[in-house]
Amino acid sequence: MAFDTFDAGVAPGGLRSKNEIKILICYLFASVNDKMSQSLVVEAIRADELANFFEIVVAFEELLHDGNLRASDIVDNEQTYELTDNGRVIARQLETTLAHTVKQKSYNCALRLLGERKTARENFVDIQKTDNGFLVNCRVSGGDVTLLDFTLYAPSFEQAEVLKRNFLSYPQTVYKTMLGLMTKDIENVGEALEEVYGVASKNQI
Repeated sequence: MAFDTFDAGVAPGGLRSKNEIKILICYLFASVNDKMSQSLVVEAIRADELANFFEIVVAFEELLHDGNLRASDIVDNEQTYELTDNGRVIARQLETTLAHTVKQKSYNCALRLLGERKTARENFVDIQKTDNGFLVNCRVSGGDVTLLDFTLYAPSFEQAEVLKRNFLSYPQTVYKTMLGLMTKDIENVGEALEEVYGVASKNQI
């Protein structure tokens, strides 16, 4: 395919064709098989510098205009979209034209972003400024039931942000650890800590 897009911020091996970007967007919707917002799709493709930001937005709008995407539900105050039958044809017939690494990177990122937003939606974190620092209020949800509600002190906003980010990364593990400590279930605590440090070790590789 001819290079007909801006390539600013695009890594080697990234997409430089408008049609390729459209195909990748359709591929993401078909593969993830979930309703996604425009911002999530753009971020999933931009995360590994697979295409130019402006070109992704234009491609998305053109797919919507041409009837390959359609508006769906409002989730977290954002409009989500889904493929039409025409969009599924594009994904099925043309996705083989894309490099495997491009598809895999964007797919993995889309799943991660969806997971993060689901976790943030189901579990609550609030940072409250005080005269002496910051209070980080955390709540673990179990559907309609609050499983755990606690507050931690942080001397700086940066540390408060670290606490918030780490809690949202492992909300169920935090609950599992606290439950194990309170019930003196050492095995449960050990498993919970292994989950955290096991993921941390993989991320460092």
